[in-house]
Amino acid sequence: MADVILKPIGNFDLTVEAEVVTPDNFAGKTADEIGKVLVWQGPAEYPLTDFFTVEGNGGSSAEDTTIIIDGDVPRVKRIGQQMTAGKVLIKGSAGMHVGSAMEGGEIIVEGDAESWAGMEMKGGSIHIKGNTKDHVGCAYRGSWKGMTGGRITVDGDAVSQVGGGLSGGEIIINGNVKHFCGIRISSGLIVVKGNAVRTVGAEMTGGTIVVGGCIERFTPGFELVDVESDLKFNDIECPGEYKKFTGDYAIPQKGKGTLYVSCDNNECL
Repeated sequence: MADVILKPIGNFDLTVEAEVVTPDNFAGKTADEIGKVLVWQGPAEYPLTDFFTVEGNGGSSAEDTTIIIDGDVPRVKRIGQQMTAGKVLIKGSAGMHVGSAMEGGEIIVEGDAESWAGMEMKGGSIHIKGNTKDHVGCAYRGSWKGMTGGRITVDGDAVSQVGGGLSGGEIIINGNVKHFCGIRISSGLIVVKGNAVRTVGAEMTGGTIVVGGCIERFTPGFELVDVESDLKFNDIECPGEYKKFTGDYAIPQKGKGTLYVSCDNNECL
């Protein structure tokens, strides 16, 4: 495995569009060639070395290439976009759209991530060790087909519209979420270990959502069908007792999803 180390040095007053920062694009290139790769900032393109120092050469393939970003880059967008293999390690915080539409490989963010992490992701894994903002694994504006494969894990909190339009894959939020978690999902799995505010699973027609904490305002349109204990989905374990609901019956589609809600933390339901 070959390591390419990028250290941020540039002026990030305007965000940098860095969709070229993927193992696929760096594979087979020398450090000098990688430094000449162009990224957008505002209306113009600039070489990567205007913003980062570059150490190390790419591997013989994407699978053999690891990109290490050594520092916080919250103003650098689209890192790892559409990558198919290899690894990206961000030793700090990441900007918007990290891992958007990625098809394979692994992204680790040791800090926080901005909105749209894993947007319309197709495969691979993203692990955000801090918090993230809105639209994790979500469909983009004007579309209702979001993430279709892979896994996103957030150790901290997310905000709103986690997994909007989810059509496959898995999202695990170990902290809390706010509004519209799992809106209009048709397949896949969302597990929230913490609390949610409102509209969990609104308009869902398939898939599974698990909430281990308290839902502040429960979504109308769900029917209680059972109580189950110690849920397990592949290697994802959700200990405790859960009320099992199906829905959303507030919409006419025939397909319905499954919503599990912690009994201990939602006694009023």
